[in-house]
Amino acid sequence: MITVLDISAPAAVQDLGRFGLRRFGIGHAGAMDTLALRAGNLLLGNPETAAAVEIALGGMAVRFERDSTFCITGALYQGDLDGEAVHSYWRYGARRGQTLRLTRAVHGMYGYLCVRGGINAPDTLGAKSTDLNAAFGGLHGRLLQAGDTLPLAGDDALLPRLGIAPIGFSNHIHALISSEYQHFTRKAHYRFWQNAWTLQSNSNRMGYRFGGGVLERARDVEMPSHAVQFGTVQVPPNGQPIVLMADCQTTGGYPKIACVAQADLGRLAQIRFGGSVRFHIATAEEAAKLRRRNEAYLNQIRMIVREKC
Repeated sequence: MITVLDISAPAAVQDLGRFGLRRFGIGHAGAMDTLALRAGNLLLGNPETAAAVEIALGGMAVRFERDSTFCITGALYQGDLDGEAVHSYWRYGARRGQTLRLTRAVHGMYGYLCVRGGINAPDTLGAKSTDLNAAFGGLHGRLLQAGDTLPLAGDDALLPRLGIAPIGFSNHIHALISSEYQHFTRKAHYRFWQNAWTLQSNSNRMGYRFGGGVLERARDVEMPSHAVQFGTVQVPPNGQPIVLMADCQTTGGYPKIACVAQADLGRLAQIRFGGSVRFHIATAEEAAKLRRRNEAYLNQIRMIVREKC
């Protein structure tokens, strides 16, 4: 078990999310950066689907109530374990009673505190993820608070210290042309792929809102609501694109100009408010190649862990 002593940032229990329920209006939820979560779980010898604590930007302090092995992935965090510095993408053993303090994210947006065995939250509709909009999953369907206790699923064996290469950060994001691409002018097409887009501060886990130009429609068409997903790039009437993120709704009525490649969703999630993004057009084959690149990175972690354990 770990106890949350102090927290100054949005944090919640997340795993890889819920699948197969969008037709019932139930969102995906889950980690904003699934590659980072999977990397952390592999480093600890967990199933890739194990739940962790996702924290955005700010600080948190937790006390280990039993011996545990942990790591931090995703955003690069400044932190310490009872005063000894800890680094992202390294696993550490914590003794019962020790306190881990995560001060702030030095680079990136979302960090993952992964613990050996994973967070043992109840399964709700097939996942442990917190759905903040519907208020279920995780710990009582809400953000974590000081005083919360989180049970752990694994044993108390302390694994030897081990580090892996961190996931690189990039503001170059690949996207595929979407079904309503021709609803936009040629000038809008040019702007979308050529402009530097700035992430606005009113962005959140539901959607990343960007400024940096106006994407005009070629014709004004009333559209019925239709299915959308994590990565869909919608354009509302103001012409400012919105990339739907992990907590997005299941349907939407705005036209879609593109969809972010699944392999780059985590990199997009790590962009900070005020940061700039450039979108690059990709084919389905190129998107598949990017996904294979991510899988190759995870395979390297699997080999390192096997060799060192």
